[in-house]
Amino acid sequence: MAVKAGALRFNTDSNKLELYDGNQWTQIVATSPEAQTGGTRGVYAGGDPGGGIDVIEFVNIDSTGNATDFGDMITARELGASNSSSTRGLFAGGRNPTIKNEIEYVTISSTGNALDFGDLLAAALTLAGLSNSTRGVFCGGFVPGAQDVIQYVTIASTGNALDFGNLTTTTAQSAACASSTRGLNGGGVTPGATNTINFITISTLGNAADFGDLTRTAANTLASCSNSETAVFAGAESGPSNVIDFVTISTLGNAQDFGDLTVTRGEFTGMSSKTRGVFACGNNTPTRVNTIDYIQFANKGNAIDFGDGQSNKSGVFGCSNGHGGL
Repeated sequence: MAVKAGALRFNTDSNKLELYDGNQWTQIVATSPEAQTGGTRGVYAGGDPGGGIDVIEFVNIDSTGNATDFGDMITARELGASNSSSTRGLFAGGRNPTIKNEIEYVTISSTGNALDFGDLLAAALTLAGLSNSTRGVFCGGFVPGAQDVIQYVTIASTGNALDFGNLTTTTAQSAACASSTRGLNGGGVTPGATNTINFITISTLGNAADFGDLTRTAANTLASCSNSETAVFAGAESGPSNVIDFVTISTLGNAQDFGDLTVTRGEFTGMSSKTRGVFACGNNTPTRVNTIDYIQFANKGNAIDFGDGQSNKSGVFGCSNGHGGL
């Protein structure tokens, strides 16, 4: 029987999967989103001054350099939350100056303006976002008043958020990140500043449980990011702080010292690849900064200069196509 183009076979000599293109068998080579886009891309949006702007910028996390224009959000805002799959980034909530409930999305590997995704359960700012490859989760936030709500969306679709469960306490101004199975939410205000870390199992629904505490007695408007094993929580306005903490996601326990940021700041964002975490912009009270610095997850130590954002601003929120949840 003649072999048709598109047929697949497993070559037992080479132990490789092969595709027949009509003329010959060729080996199928798997490529990651990082390989397809020339590296892991971090995308961050919004910010202050002016009570909220619509600008979206991006960086290549695996290199260094200044941020580049990506496009614009539909609604200008600051102090929102973001999460992402390997293809799509979501931006939710925030204010300008009223509190927003809109969720927007972009295709991370391209550039262009954001599109409508749906709405949060209620308008909220200073909530925190985390995700695995399929599910985006938003934790806490100010509605006004800190809330304990956890809500989720399916990133590959569009639609309104659904109820996931509750944090261990009402929390706003926290930070969140994840492995492919577990999400962490740390710090914030309840309304007093807190150092609590919560965790959830992303694929299920239910309430968060206690994970441990940050090294600082209180941390709000901090930033976080992770690879599949290590989560880091950095900075804070309360203090203020340049401290970077870390935990091992698969365990429980209190955070340990990782190193220091290049600039003390809060109201900023974290993004990551499998090997590197990047932190962008922020409020070094009373001065907003365009600082971008980075760490290597495998090498504990102080952050290193990465480049600059396009302008000095705080209240930005970002994601990537190669973080620890993917």
